[in-house]
Amino acid sequence: MKKFLKQWLPSIALGIVLSLCIRSYVAEAMRVPTDSMVPTIEVNDRLFVEKMLWMTKLKHGDIVVFHPPVPGEEQKRYVKRLIGLPGDIIEIKDGALYRNGEQIAEPYLQKPMDYTFGPVTVPEEHYFFLGDNRNVSYDAHLWATPFVAKDQLVGKMLANVNDMF
Repeated sequence: MKKFLKQWLPSIALGIVLSLCIRSYVAEAMRVPTDSMVPTIEVNDRLFVEKMLWMTKLKHGDIVVFHPPVPGEEQKRYVKRLIGLPGDIIEIKDGALYRNGEQIAEPYLQKPMDYTFGPVTVPEEHYFFLGDNRNVSYDAHLWATPFVAKDQLVGKMLANVNDMF
């Protein structure tokens, strides 16, 4: 037993440290607990999330994991679609999304939005997120502060693991 521990303990410890570093800083699998992204992501789907945002340029339509600007929920992780980048003007009216005055086609939505919002301008170093299940999703259109600071981003979805099998 002593020989086994002496041989394998360093390798096991290194494996644990490496896996924790990868999970903390590189990538992580996450489960989605709500229906705010239906039909794109179903309840209990597992996502593969890339966390090296310093190497990634976020763009409209990306699905991102972040800590929300919601009192009491700051430690939770939300999964939503990136709608507004810094400087964008966002408005929702007549069931449609407008970004910088232009109506945006959103083929991933099952129903038009039944609310109005904005217009608001996304501040520097902040982002604006909405769920794909817009009329159910607890997202930026309902938050007192509708913008997520850059330092609250966790990562960008690379794949829905459920779609791979």
